[in-house]
Amino acid sequence: MGGGGSSTRRVTFEADENENITVVKGVRLSDSVIDRMKEPSSPSGRPQSQHRSSSGAVNDEELKKRIAEELALERARRDSEAQKRRLFGKLLERERISSNEHLTRAILRERAATEEERQKAQRFAKQLEEKDRELKKHDAYYKEQLARLEERSAQFYKVTTEQYQKAADEVSARFK
Repeated sequence: MGGGGSSTRRVTFEADENENITVVKGVRLSDSVIDRMKEPSSPSGRPQSQHRSSSGAVNDEELKKRIAEELALERARRDSEAQKRRLFGKLLERERISSNEHLTRAILRERAATEEERQKAQRFAKQLEEKDRELKKHDAYYKEQLARLEERSAQFYKVTTEQYQKAADEVSARFK
């Protein structure tokens, strides 16, 4: 019976009067499947031998019913498998969507964190530049103060040296 399509097929039954065999058009059945359909099934699941009439004919209606049941079971099995594939496909699609959403959120979080780090680095760079300007300002101020102090010190040294020399000259003149 094989095949994976879920398309519906039209099946027709004909009885071959010469051989007393039912011919099913539109469906290919193996001899073993036809033999199983000819055998009645028991409640225990074991096939029982069928008593045939002297002509060996099988009740056409029963055979048609069995074939229809087998076809219905096969169709139901295919429909069930198709439904399972659809459900599995839906689950896979949901998982893919969920995975993509999770990945998108993670990428957005990373971008936000990267942007935040970039802004933080800019703030620190500005603070560093401000501190550097402030240090240069202090450095210039202290150099200026140092130059003033050195100038005062030189003047004080000069005055002190002159006063010392003058006092030494006076002491030397007194004792001469």
